[in-house]
Amino acid sequence: MSHYHFIGIGGVSMSGIAMILKERGHVVTGSDRSRSAATIELEKAGIKVCYPQAAENITDDIDTVVYTAAIHDDNPELMSARQSRARVIERSVMLGELLSEYPLPIGVAGTHGKTSTSSLLVLIYLAAGLDPTFQIGGTLAATGTNYRIGHGDSMIIEACEYSDSFLEFKTKSAVITNIEAEHLDYFKTFDNVKASFRRFADLMLPGGTLVTSPELKDLFAGIASEIVTVSLDKDADVTAKDITPHEGALGSSFDLLYKGQNLGRCDLYLPGKHLIYDALCAAAVALSNGVPFTAVQEGLAAYRSTKRRFEYRGTLNGAMVIDDYGHHPSEIRATLAAAREVPAKSLTVVFQPHTYSRTIDFFDGFVDALSLADRVILADIYAAREVDTGVVSSAMIADSLRAKGKDAIYLPSFEEIEKFLEKNISTGDLLITMGAGDIVNIANDLTRSK
Repeated sequence: MSHYHFIGIGGVSMSGIAMILKERGHVVTGSDRSRSAATIELEKAGIKVCYPQAAENITDDIDTVVYTAAIHDDNPELMSARQSRARVIERSVMLGELLSEYPLPIGVAGTHGKTSTSSLLVLIYLAAGLDPTFQIGGTLAATGTNYRIGHGDSMIIEACEYSDSFLEFKTKSAVITNIEAEHLDYFKTFDNVKASFRRFADLMLPGGTLVTSPELKDLFAGIASEIVTVSLDKDADVTAKDITPHEGALGSSFDLLYKGQNLGRCDLYLPGKHLIYDALCAAAVALSNGVPFTAVQEGLAAYRSTKRRFEYRGTLNGAMVIDDYGHHPSEIRATLAAAREVPAKSLTVVFQPHTYSRTIDFFDGFVDALSLADRVILADIYAAREVDTGVVSSAMIADSLRAKGKDAIYLPSFEEIEKFLEKNISTGDLLITMGAGDIVNIANDLTRSK
């Protein structure tokens, strides 16, 4: 038994790893800037959480200190840890060590779709009775957690590319859903992004299978023992045909083709072609590892979204309220295309851009993607780890949308946004709050007592 201490324990990945170690019988403590829903759950599980982060939280009995890339070198608690006797490691190193303990380590990577794909894969493995361990980036509706300790051979994780974190993971099966220019504050260029994904694939264990798109196959040539391609509109090893919307329900059914064989009909009960693609990626991993197709069918049909991924939050004035984590133009475009499959008289999106650098890098992309909505409300940019230099603003996005003839408005506070929505949203509308920051608070406020 060892004592692990987590700096920033309330993070979605950190909290899951902490709970796995706690359930394995280790002593686990941690710290965070303030109490949150995640830290409250950790405290209920018997994990001591200190507020705020401080040097004195590092005690002599701690064996290993785990921190995230969001913790800077001048953090007093991290500085104290590095001066102590404890081993100090980044979150991805800890997760990589856990992953290495399983005969079938599975990593789901890609610019978009990681959480949906890994969640679908978990459900397939659960349906097959394979008892997987998992740690993913969202709360899975079927388990109410973002982690699970199983007793099977498999561990399924999200492999995030930011700060090259996924280079700590050696997988036997891996998914790379897609690659786009993202996190350019770290990678600087798209070529660097692609090079990093290639290094991730190069870390695969001998005999491994890589699932990716036909467009990316050449990038990974000569790396994986087997490359299985997935596509909805190009020749691929895994694809779907006869996609048919459900009558009276969200989502669609489709035939799943695997290496030229039509295996049968599958159902998904959430909208969006991007989700069908994610489902095919998950199915490709499972089928390549010998999982029965019946488990694929059962797992896909059981999927009901993860937290903050097209998540139903309730109603406002008779309108459906959805919350979504999308913060890249491609994600926004896919989510709004899916939203158009939901019967509604009008689609309103409240968008909170995430970081100034991303807003600058993809400004035109945000304008184009948000144009798919009937009405757009812009909240202030969520700064996260950055400082406002005054170069870009949400008001500028609103101006550009109006220049394209779109109904767009910038409102500087959540209170003003909520008052506007209460007056302007009505029965039959669809309202989506979107972004990777704290925009979900608006959805929560508007639906709490409705």
